[in-house]
Amino acid sequence: MPTEIIVNTGPLITLARIDALYVISRLPFRFISPQEVYAELKEGESLGYPKVAPEWLEIEPLAVPVMPVTLTALDLGESAVIQMALERKAQWVCIDEWKARRAALSVGLRVVGVLGLLARAKKNGIIGELAPYAKRAAEQGIHYHPDLVRRVLAAVGESW
Repeated sequence: MPTEIIVNTGPLITLARIDALYVISRLPFRFISPQEVYAELKEGESLGYPKVAPEWLEIEPLAVPVMPVTLTALDLGESAVIQMALERKAQWVCIDEWKARRAALSVGLRVVGVLGLLARAKKNGIIGELAPYAKRAAEQGIHYHPDLVRRVLAAVGESW
């Protein structure tokens, strides 16, 4: 597993909505987001969404601005996460959105999402069960493909 993971906006919001930010903070990784992700979180807060600002998340600038060509397919945060991972040679990104996951994989990055982080938390003994978090996500209107949920749960010895 990685030593550091570059995190996108979506997973941070999901983790906050399912009350799992503290779970992820106990994993043995550095979590870093580019300033563009921080700006998206602050914009959401200014629009009345709950504040998402975990103390364990490191915010850092990109070495160079986001390449405009990437913005034709991805949003600014997603583009910045992928670019930061490439700049830092980080190898791992935390992205849940399908298009951005494919883009990250296409440039050789490894991708983990919220369910993957929660599975790691279970394997590390941080949580006893992953299923309650998956159910909470569904209750919050966060949609994962049912086959993905079943596969992740099966991988940690649980069922839906």
